[in-house]
Amino acid sequence: MRRLYISIILTVIGSLFIITWGLDKIVAKQTPTQAQSEYALYHQLIEGFDRQLSSQDKNNLAHFSQQISQDYQLALQLDKSKNIALPHELTPQLSQTGGLLLASETQPYLLKQLSQHPDYIIQLSLPVTTVEEHKIDMILTATLYLGVCIILLAWLFPLTRRLYLLTQTAANIGAGNLSARMPLNRLSYISMLESSFNRMAAQIEKLVADNKILARSMSHDIRTPMSCLRFGVEAAMDTKDLTKKDQYLARMETELTRMEDMTTAFLEYAGMERQGFHLKLEAININDFLKTINTDFQALAEQHNVTLNYHASDELTKNPVILSLDFHWCYRAIQNLISNAVQYANNEILLASYRRGNQLYINIKDDGKGIPEESIDNIFDPFVKLDVDRSRELGHFGLGLAITAKVVHWHNGTIQVNNKADFPKAPNDKQQFDSAITKTSGACFTIALPISTQEK
Repeated sequence: MRRLYISIILTVIGSLFIITWGLDKIVAKQTPTQAQSEYALYHQLIEGFDRQLSSQDKNNLAHFSQQISQDYQLALQLDKSKNIALPHELTPQLSQTGGLLLASETQPYLLKQLSQHPDYIIQLSLPVTTVEEHKIDMILTATLYLGVCIILLAWLFPLTRRLYLLTQTAANIGAGNLSARMPLNRLSYISMLESSFNRMAAQIEKLVADNKILARSMSHDIRTPMSCLRFGVEAAMDTKDLTKKDQYLARMETELTRMEDMTTAFLEYAGMERQGFHLKLEAININDFLKTINTDFQALAEQHNVTLNYHASDELTKNPVILSLDFHWCYRAIQNLISNAVQYANNEILLASYRRGNQLYINIKDDGKGIPEESIDNIFDPFVKLDVDRSRELGHFGLGLAITAKVVHWHNGTIQVNNKADFPKAPNDKQQFDSAITKTSGACFTIALPISTQEK
């Protein structure tokens, strides 16, 4: 919006300056010509009066000047030169041809020194052209305002066009075209508003898509436990054997527990968007944070007979990085990745951290079978479960990686996954560490978090 304010101020001030400067140039060129043509007749008249009065005797000058004034119906006066107060530089112009044109507060007038009687000066009052001057002033004023309006309209046209496009895009989104976006232009006055609108539209599209997936997944996955419950109720009602009735009731209780877990997981994911606006950010030492996670998951790794190791680069060890993060959600994001790695690893899992420029990278790698290449693009989508052996009956709903991706997005980071080869042994120096970063088998998840200038 600052660009909008500055452009308005510069446009108004610039238009006023340019238009008034142009009008001044036009008026300055026209005024001398106009004055010369308008008073040319009076210059000739005062020359004639000078010749007539110069031919008279000095004693008869006053009477003769009055006679001329009456005959020509003009305001002609005779006065002595010493009674006329003029600047020194204007005095020689009294004797020039046509006289000296001056103006008082009421009207213009001509002064002329008599050729044969230099002690006397005649003054001829000229009529005031108020009507014509008023018309000129009106024309100039109208020209000024019209010019300002034209310049403002020229400035407003691209703004109104961008607002029109923004309105049309909003209407398209309201009509159901959630992929509609505002075309960006770096010269736009409202580029920040347009970028914010596109981000909002992307969030709305993603939210609606997630809700559709949630509804579709729930409607699909809830049918099995509902059918089991229906069968259990009918079987319990039909049987007379109390032992079988108890077995049916126990199965029904198990199905209800599964339904409860499923509903809780789905609703928790649906409500995660609100959580993103209420993060409890705190300064966290990444090295200490990852060491804590590594320690906490050693028991889980031992249960699955795999080794979990944490390694930080030499640079990160010597110069710890402090980031502003939400401890709970970041812990859960790393937890989801390690839990998956433990399930698929054959022998080893590597949790590594390093810094490249203004980015902090966290890698979680395992030496398992990896991820099918055709599934990498949608692995972070909600309710995507690549392994059919991990059923929802065991509490796997395909939300772990989707939650991790959301948490990383909340912290303005990115997450990627790929498959590498040649899982290395634990690195001890920088060269070995760099090798560990670039070589691994199985799945390799990489989280990149920005390091701001206030953070080390």
